[in-house]
Amino acid sequence: MSREIRWGVVGPGRIAQSVMGDFAHVEGARPLAVASRSADRARAFAQQHGLGRSYGSYPEVLADPDVDVLYLATPHPQHHAIALAAIEAGKALLVEKAFTATTAGAQEVVTAAREAGVFVMEAMWTRFQPAVVALRELVADGAIGEVRSVQADLGVDRVYDPDDRLFALDLGGGALLDLGVYVVSFAQMLLGTPDTVTAAGSTYPTGADAEAAVLLGWDDGRSATLTTSLRYPTPGQARVFGTGGWIDVLPRFHHPATIVLHRTGAEPEEVTRPATGVGYAHELAEVTRCLQEGRTESEVMPLADTLAVQDVLGQAAAQLGVHHREDPHVLG
Repeated sequence: MSREIRWGVVGPGRIAQSVMGDFAHVEGARPLAVASRSADRARAFAQQHGLGRSYGSYPEVLADPDVDVLYLATPHPQHHAIALAAIEAGKALLVEKAFTATTAGAQEVVTAAREAGVFVMEAMWTRFQPAVVALRELVADGAIGEVRSVQADLGVDRVYDPDDRLFALDLGGGALLDLGVYVVSFAQMLLGTPDTVTAAGSTYPTGADAEAAVLLGWDDGRSATLTTSLRYPTPGQARVFGTGGWIDVLPRFHHPATIVLHRTGAEPEEVTRPATGVGYAHELAEVTRCLQEGRTESEVMPLADTLAVQDVLGQAAAQLGVHHREDPHVLG
């Protein structure tokens, strides 16, 4: 009998609300506690989701001896300080993407986790979607030959509001950290870490990035063309091109139900693999299994990949004149 893994939620916002229902689909996982900087928000979230414990500060949940792992869902710049404190407290972590606001911040968290032997994983749910698992299996089996290029887009049309988190630089706003992380991580998953990063785009008056087109290059000629935006909507589609065909990942590619395999000279083959629950159950199951098995990293979403993606996002942001910072004051 595998031991029960008890979860705490840090940051009861919109994404945490979506994730909570999927715990019902994960054997061996039990959500136990929630922490917010507002005791009232924590209490309301706990009552809504049937959690036994609510805390009005982050240090309180870090000190709870019954919590095994924290799901960290605060704004991006707050991840760094909370993650370092959690690692010091011996708490495993599932950190919402983007992992941190900066490459240096991500490196610090990864180094601390590795030195302490504490499990940490980025919550890139895309890698665990059954349809994406099927895609990776087809690629590994040589269904489209050697992968040479990836295209992916993820854009939404959001009305500019300088008071909204999405547009606030100090809260990690902008297209790249919020949506670009998906297209970059998807390309990195299939092609590895790029040798060159070239970005074009625009910024809002707040200094956050509004849109970005990113060209990733590899020294052997492989490439990825990626688009992300808060200024205009896109289908949210991805395509993987190989020497023997291509695979369409139908919208929205970051949590798809269906992929279509186009082998050269053959009829298209549709593969449908719907997600369990809303789609978060798969990453929750991965963390739970890894902890039950005593692992310190996920093989599907390793920390090296998280660092590579964070570095690409940082380079692209810098080319647009966008400079994110970590929030050192989040713990008070």
